[in-house]
Amino acid sequence: MENSTEIYFFVLQGLKELMPNKNTYFVVTLLVYLFTLVVNQILIVTIILEKTLHEPMFIFLCSLCINGIYGASTFYPKILLDLSSYMRVTSYEACLSQIFMLYSYAPCEFTTLAVMAYDRYIAICKPLNYHSIITPRRVANLLILTWLSSICESVVVVALIARLPLCGFKIDKLYCTGWAVIKLSCVDTTINNIYGSVLMFIHVAEALVICFSYVNIVKASLRSQEERNKFMQTCLPHLISLGNFVFAGVFDIMYARYGSSTRVLGLSHFMSLEYLVVPPLLNPLMYGLKLKQIRQRIFRVCSRKNNSLK
Repeated sequence: MENSTEIYFFVLQGLKELMPNKNTYFVVTLLVYLFTLVVNQILIVTIILEKTLHEPMFIFLCSLCINGIYGASTFYPKILLDLSSYMRVTSYEACLSQIFMLYSYAPCEFTTLAVMAYDRYIAICKPLNYHSIITPRRVANLLILTWLSSICESVVVVALIARLPLCGFKIDKLYCTGWAVIKLSCVDTTINNIYGSVLMFIHVAEALVICFSYVNIVKASLRSQEERNKFMQTCLPHLISLGNFVFAGVFDIMYARYGSSTRVLGLSHFMSLEYLVVPPLLNPLMYGLKLKQIRQRIFRVCSRKNNSLK
């Protein structure tokens, strides 16, 4: 065991590449963050106010947008603070807090997408039994399970990291991640690796649920033009969201575990930001534009607000 030291702060090495143009990055980052908040809030408010949208698919979408705001807030405020100053450090406690938010956002996002795939499977493959299977109580239970399991998963991750003595304080990232801190540990991290493998097994099982759902959805959509239209309207946005999130998430996990800290560093930074930046921005835009029910209600809500201001 190497000599450990009491760590009070971490230096974020990834930020040094942004400092020469930090003012430009600050403005762009702030605008993207504000736009992300606005488009998600518009979709959430529309679904809440319009009773015709109080259906399982839209309720799950509302949860996805709430998690998108949560995920964006995991990253944007801290990097905006860093870009507004010359400091590239974060306290130990703030780093663990960011890890907690990150490791609750990502599982919640993926589990919500898995639940949405299950919902679409029942709607398209078993339409006559949809309302008897996807009941309001089941929707509530699935939402509670999604959020509670993600929080519990994150609590354990942070607890396992917090117990580790550390021998370094430099993180080769733009923000704090669990694997970046674990790599600084002076002791054996087998327990952390085992827990990571357990989580990976759970989420692979969720991926199998998604694959099973879509294999059957595709088979059902081939039966008629109506089913194909339903697939294109409600499932295509979900598949794009899912593919984007899974690709970026798998890349970041694999690179964090096995990648070099010196090679393709710019690509690593981009991909590690992609699943925090793109899904919260892409999901409300894509669903809002693609789903006719939401698009019409958004225009209706906006027209109501305009009329009330006159």
